[in-house]
Amino acid sequence: MRYGLVVISAGFTGLLSFSLLAVAIWTDYWYIIVDVNKPNCSCSDDLSSHSGLWRINEGANMSSVIPSFTANMSSLSEVERHLLGLHKVVVIILPLSLVLLVFGWIFGLVSSLASSPKLLAGSAAYVLFCSIFTLSGVSIYIKYSNLAMVEFQRIVSPENLARVDVSFGWSLTVAWLSYSMELATGLLLMLAARISQIKGCYDSGVAIAML
Repeated sequence: MRYGLVVISAGFTGLLSFSLLAVAIWTDYWYIIVDVNKPNCSCSDDLSSHSGLWRINEGANMSSVIPSFTANMSSLSEVERHLLGLHKVVVIILPLSLVLLVFGWIFGLVSSLASSPKLLAGSAAYVLFCSIFTLSGVSIYIKYSNLAMVEFQRIVSPENLARVDVSFGWSLTVAWLSYSMELATGLLLMLAARISQIKGCYDSGVAIAML
């Protein structure tokens, strides 16, 4: 496999992973709740809500910020404090992963231009390390959402729950795609390091044979 094609592919997947994670972080379709069978109402859109990492949108015009860092913890129950704690971790880890990806892309570009096996391997390890942050953030969000749903089921009557359709949204899917692109970038950089190493050994062998 050609070295140039591999490093170009790694650069593309790295840029794509950053773009996808940025879209996921700043969109509000991580979690969707739709009241699908509201009596005497034919429009379910106005009754739906969807939330992201920062905001909850209810209906067509209502929007509120999730008070993870501003809520009065003393007035909350233990479950609510635990949920807010999980949410704080998510909104810290995922933006941090986004910032780390920028440096990973820069390191990968420099190591690719240098064609250094050690630098390429280091860049690959760094990108794979970044992917752990993304995976952790997404996994904690899923845990947070499941616990919130359990609390919601405890409060709401079964009759009302039967009318509610709950699902994860496309923003979460985009975050998973970003994670997969990070893995692909790391693996491609490792392959580029191996190709560079083999090429270096081949060039050394040719130089010795010509002496």
